[in-house]
Amino acid sequence: MRPVPPILARVVDGALEATIALSFSRVGIVVRRATSSWPPAPSIAGGTFLVTGASSGVGRAIAQGLADLGANLVLGGRDLARLEATASDVEARGVRAITWPVDLSRSAAIDQASERLVDRLERLDGVVHSAGALVGDFTTTPDGVEATVATHLLAPFRLTWHLRHLLFATGRSTIVTVSSGGMYSQALRLATLEMGPAKYRGTTAYARAKRAQVALAHEWSRRWSGRGVSSYVMHPGWTDTPGLSDALPHFARLGQLLRRPDEGADTAVWLAAGAAGNYGTRRGIWLDRRPRSEHYLPWTRGGSTATGPELWRWCESRTGIDATAD
Repeated sequence: MRPVPPILARVVDGALEATIALSFSRVGIVVRRATSSWPPAPSIAGGTFLVTGASSGVGRAIAQGLADLGANLVLGGRDLARLEATASDVEARGVRAITWPVDLSRSAAIDQASERLVDRLERLDGVVHSAGALVGDFTTTPDGVEATVATHLLAPFRLTWHLRHLLFATGRSTIVTVSSGGMYSQALRLATLEMGPAKYRGTTAYARAKRAQVALAHEWSRRWSGRGVSSYVMHPGWTDTPGLSDALPHFARLGQLLRRPDEGADTAVWLAAGAAGNYGTRRGIWLDRRPRSEHYLPWTRGGSTATGPELWRWCESRTGIDATAD
């Protein structure tokens, strides 16, 4: 497919977005890339980026994409052997990699691992929050928190707070949060954000946590843009990863309609590299290099939905962190 005039490319993009399914599928990124003539992301040679969930799937693809742009990597995850495999892969691309094993479901582990990183580094050019999993059965962490909200929301909140001065030291840094299109099905309501065992459903807990990630990403942007931090939230579309196959095996039947991991990672890499050219976004969720609406369904907005500052205070109360000052 040859590049088309910009106005027609926007029409094609909008038509894909209206279908939702085609937009999220591999069709969406293939057609958008072809019709819009996407340029390569800028070089970030010499920069240092932390990627959580870097041992497989989209997280590993993000690490590879950043390495291709010249970035040195801190690779976060629980499985040291798989992190070492990712490290070998990115180092073969001519950059340096640090393996950073950490269990993001445990607050003490995050505190200790963050302290080691602060002692080792002078600055961070970016943090990409890609770790996470869809937990089918109700599970609590050692801290007594439901595992989905702990891993997807409270862990990024805690980790980023600990590393904030490394981000501030850079002068222009990025936070990229990898959410999910599943968040479109849920509103942000603090009273039901952390699900209990009686009504627990893994897909619902996951979607609610991913919705909260959107608000938290915008709150980082609101609070820290004056310190040179750009915060973005994106979703990778329907991407063929081990996590997707394990948690939602019916999606595996989509076959060639699923995106490859590098395609799911593209927008995260592009944003992390600073290609969006501003100090973050305070609304919207990015897909295929453009910010999209946060809402498809009317009941996910307004009414009793929480605001970013309210979510921030909720995260403070659940983590025991006073994040009101630097």
